[in-house]
Amino acid sequence: MPRANSKTKVTTSPDVRVFIAGSRVLTRLNEPLRQRLDRIMAEHFAVLVGDANGADKAVQSYLATRGYEKVTVYCTGIRCRNNVRPWPVKTVAPPTGVRSGFDYYAAKDRAMAADASHGLMIWDGESRGTFTDIVNLVGQRKPVVLYLSHTRAFRHLHTAADVLGILNEATADARRHLEPLIGSLEARRAPMAGIPALLF
Repeated sequence: MPRANSKTKVTTSPDVRVFIAGSRVLTRLNEPLRQRLDRIMAEHFAVLVGDANGADKAVQSYLATRGYEKVTVYCTGIRCRNNVRPWPVKTVAPPTGVRSGFDYYAAKDRAMAADASHGLMIWDGESRGTFTDIVNLVGQRKPVVLYLSHTRAFRHLHTAADVLGILNEATADARRHLEPLIGSLEARRAPMAGIPALLF
């Protein structure tokens, strides 16, 4: 794929913002994932990505090698752990009194889910953080392209039923920890009216 050129006039889909996230243990992107990112860049969609090691940093590094500029890096607090280009930063305040740990970094993930129109999630079948991102996006009627790294398969998620389906592919131990995150998502077998189409 040619390097992205911000000076080239292009026609894009209106206001598509893709929240990309994944497990911290996933440090490399395989060819199918690179192809998905290439499609996003070819359509000049905006990318929202976090600052963690693992999948976040791998995605940042790939977008940087392509010279892609439509990226915003989200960080909790005033300092980003990773911003390899660097791109514009959106800082998110943590919950009052929280200075570290899951709840601290989850603040930026909630902000990305709120700001996004679509999600591209890279999940190892165990990560609580990535699964929470999936639940947040689907709960806001935002479609998710999910890559299951442990089965090397893509899934398209629109409904709580879809989320429950991929949870069944996790280990028994992971299911016990992740099932409570489903919360009040309403299980539906058909896509909900009015959700955006999957575009990449």
